[in-house]
Amino acid sequence: MASKRKIDWKNLGFQYVQTDSYLRADFRNGAWGELETRTDPHLSLHVASTCLHYGQSCFEGLKAFGRKDGSVALFRPAENARRLIASARRLVMEPYPEELFLEACRKVLLNNRNWMPPYGTGASMYLRPILFGTSPHVGVHAAEEYSFLMLCMPVGPYYRDGFFPVKAMVQENYDRAAPRGVGAIKAAGNYAAGMIGDLEGKKRGFSICLYLDSATRSLVDEFGTSNFIAITKDGTYVTPESSSVLDSITNKSLQVLAADFGLNVERRGIRVEELDTLAEVGACGTAAVITPVSSITRGDKVYTFGKEKEAGPAFTKLYRELRGIQYGEIEDRHGWMSKVF
Repeated sequence: MASKRKIDWKNLGFQYVQTDSYLRADFRNGAWGELETRTDPHLSLHVASTCLHYGQSCFEGLKAFGRKDGSVALFRPAENARRLIASARRLVMEPYPEELFLEACRKVLLNNRNWMPPYGTGASMYLRPILFGTSPHVGVHAAEEYSFLMLCMPVGPYYRDGFFPVKAMVQENYDRAAPRGVGAIKAAGNYAAGMIGDLEGKKRGFSICLYLDSATRSLVDEFGTSNFIAITKDGTYVTPESSSVLDSITNKSLQVLAADFGLNVERRGIRVEELDTLAEVGACGTAAVITPVSSITRGDKVYTFGKEKEAGPAFTKLYRELRGIQYGEIEDRHGWMSKVF
């Protein structure tokens, strides 16, 4: 196990770090058992578990922050609890109750408080809740038993350069999600399905790929791992309205802040041709908050947004505002932060 004393907080990457412990609860005989603290990171699963054969597996991602006043607080954990419940119901799984989810968040942080990144380092504690089916079935069948895990680890920026523009491409060889499929939830299989397209983009020199709606390929859907957000040239915050796009908690929060700053906010279909009309484009999510996008390539066409090496003014303001709230540097006027200790 790594030692906290050896962590270079300011140069910490976004990767797995084994901390002191994680939590586990099991659903058996129609009820969830107690949360148990575990230290061994290896699991024992039945060879015919439904998570392995039929993809009954979903997860979440959220962060806790060491704040300016010395406290530690989670960012909107109830939203993650509710989204995990929605994911579970869509995959015919037993949801993990919201109140138990929130208890697990607090307990895993308290158990691993010695791994909490200090305020001022730019690092945070990433929590990864996982829910999966463990019953053995070789016919297509929902499990009767499930396991819930809650692990945490200190992380730095998702992208090494942090809040810095990247180049993207439109991925047209692969679809990310079907219109009435499971793109709107955090099913584990969504990310496996997108790996090949994202890998192709990286081989061509693009940090991220933009996926279009799989029905018509005429509308923007989302990036491989993040929501699509943009600022139009008339100062409107726009993001796709789509049944195959994950309901990003970060995106929802940025929309509120955008409205606070006097921007119009629109959730609607965005045609690919509209990329020419956008002043700023970004990918948003828990890991990076906002990743500015300087260009999007589609075939021979290259759409450019602002400066190649500098984020636009609207996203810069939104990014700083949200990060300021998370780290306790700006008033939490919307009550998003949940103090743990």
